[in-house]
Amino acid sequence: MDRSPARHPGRDGRSERSLSSTVAGVAAITLILIALLLPDAVERITPYAFLRVPLEAALLVLLLALAADRIRLLLAAIAGLTIGATAILSIADMGARTAFARPFDPVLDWHILPSALNLLTGTLGPAGAYAAVALAVLAVAAILGLALWATLRLARIVGRHRRPAALGALATAAAWSLLSFADVRLAPGQPLASADASRLVVDRIARARVSLADLDTFREVAAIDAFDDVPADRLLAGLAGKDVLLVFVESYGRDALENPLFASEVTTVLRDGDARLAAAGIDVRSAFLDSPTVGGQSWLAHGTVLSGLWIGNQQRYDSLIASDRFTLVDAFDKAGWRTVAVMPAITMPWPEGTTFGYETIYAAADLGYRGRPFDWVTMPDQYTLATLHARERKPGPRRPLMAEIALISSHAPWTPLPDMVPWTAVGDGTVFDPMTLRGDPPDVVWRDTARVRTQYRLSIEYALTNLISYAETFGGEDLVMIILGDHQPAPLVTGEGATRDVPVHILASDPAVLNRIADWGFAPTLLPPPDAPVWRMDALRDRLLTAFGADYVAASPSTNHPAVPAEAAD
Repeated sequence: MDRSPARHPGRDGRSERSLSSTVAGVAAITLILIALLLPDAVERITPYAFLRVPLEAALLVLLLALAADRIRLLLAAIAGLTIGATAILSIADMGARTAFARPFDPVLDWHILPSALNLLTGTLGPAGAYAAVALAVLAVAAILGLALWATLRLARIVGRHRRPAALGALATAAAWSLLSFADVRLAPGQPLASADASRLVVDRIARARVSLADLDTFREVAAIDAFDDVPADRLLAGLAGKDVLLVFVESYGRDALENPLFASEVTTVLRDGDARLAAAGIDVRSAFLDSPTVGGQSWLAHGTVLSGLWIGNQQRYDSLIASDRFTLVDAFDKAGWRTVAVMPAITMPWPEGTTFGYETIYAAADLGYRGRPFDWVTMPDQYTLATLHARERKPGPRRPLMAEIALISSHAPWTPLPDMVPWTAVGDGTVFDPMTLRGDPPDVVWRDTARVRTQYRLSIEYALTNLISYAETFGGEDLVMIILGDHQPAPLVTGEGATRDVPVHILASDPAVLNRIADWGFAPTLLPPPDAPVWRMDALRDRLLTAFGADYVAASPSTNHPAVPAEAAD
């Protein structure tokens, strides 16, 4: 007779269900804590970041414990979606800080998504770009779904244990208050008592209100302009007969000159350039400008220089385009120059060009390049400059030229990179084809931050070498070049804490041109010293129109535009 203990099939099942429920509960609570404690910057992701006490978690448990049964799940669902959205905002902040050295703006940053897709398409190809977008959408859905599941699971746990849950939440809130009052920190910048999620939501609401209100303020400022009624014969008289090239160098920031990661090699190019330009009879003046953007959105810098207004976001740029603001392009056109835009990165319709009033626009398809692209970069800078020269700076009778030029070889992903060729060999661009197949592709290079930084440095050296070579080869008393960076590269390249300063160089062979800006305090070299003037970029238009106007009177050095810290520029 079998005398073994009796088996109870239901007991094992209940134990497994209990264990499963416990694991699910722990997982739900862990997900909620991670979402509430998720930092908004990559460098703040440390083990300490997730060992803090979030006030929001205690308040959520208390709310669910006190809520009536019929609304508890509804409150949990609302809380889940809110917590998920907060986590997404934190991740968006990480991306914005890494790319643009600023937090994500929920009102304004949706405008840059098409540009981001274009860059992804150029770097990863159409399939890779759309795959990345699909993964991003799935990630957003997954975060919201997991947060919703976690708070609903928490609501059921609290519903079964209302009293101990409420007492535990009150005890946690009390402990949080003491920790906050005592300012207990696990590490610098990591207080044990956290309310980061709440502050993030409040900050984004405040930022959205400021962004929406900013448009009215901008329109009022844009309506005031001292130059739009100046007669044509009084405008830019100090540049009469000169071809004026306004050249933006992509991602050419102050760090390229001063950051130890790049400075040694880049400053060597600039010092060599000083000697080469001097031998060609070309003088230089250099300083710094404070750009309205970092890491991208170059058009904001272009709009700032052309309009004399601080174009710090897409909303302001759109308002500028819709306005009748008197720009540098308008000034040169009114004074008799032929105005041209050379935009090798423009591969789609560009209505802004017509709004700015250029007489001729050379987009990528208009420049006749027959070579292979350099990944996202449609053509090398040397080809861009050579084509402009061949088409617009022809000898013989013609109007003087004003050209805005955007050089893009120093645009990410910075691989592959071209080499200089003799100017006479540029031709239709096919001479560069073998260079497009050299080195590792972006998806390999961008796995290593050190390699990304090296490629960035090489691209800046290439861009500067081009400009120096162009000036010494095609310069003369009829040429004035204003060369400036559009913005610093992303913090991934510079590291944290970089300024928004970019170099500005003015090159001319005619001493009378540079005599007009003698009071600006610019350094007589391509390499401005650390104490060189730093102007806001929106000051450049008015300074140029004043210095080269017919009514110019030299100002005293004390009137130099003061340096403006980046954080005050907005």
